[in-house]
Amino acid sequence: MYDFKPVDGQPKADLYNDLVAAARALTEGESDGVANMANVAALLAEFLPDLNWAGFYRMVGGELVLGPFIGKPACIRIAVGKGVCGAAAASGQAQLVPDVHAFPGHIACDAASRSELVVPVLRNGAVVAVIDLDSPSPARFDDADAAGIEALAAILADRI
Repeated sequence: MYDFKPVDGQPKADLYNDLVAAARALTEGESDGVANMANVAALLAEFLPDLNWAGFYRMVGGELVLGPFIGKPACIRIAVGKGVCGAAAASGQAQLVPDVHAFPGHIACDAASRSELVVPVLRNGAVVAVIDLDSPSPARFDDADAAGIEALAAILADRI
């Protein structure tokens, strides 16, 4: 049985180190990418407070297709370059959005979302997925969150 939990009150850097270590332990040696994404989505929900959606979009046939997640039902397909997820896929760069309503072309899958962080998962320089985090709080995410999720994406590159 796995019982990965964050330590109450720990600094954000330590929280992300623990999250990455838990993800590494859960995905090590497992070849099924969907299973790995599902477990990591559960870890994201467990470790990160104030989220209303956490999960993956996979790059399939040149578009983003919904993968494992925790939250309300979501958009199934997103074109590269459209919305926050599509911008991350197109640029290969994290998208840190303090106010989704101010983001041109934002796709509102959940009207409660106010801020968003999307980090691409790169394998050999190509986007294979994005990690998408939504929060009902404005400006929920910062550079430390982006760095932590980028570290997570790096270990997942060959595991999803």
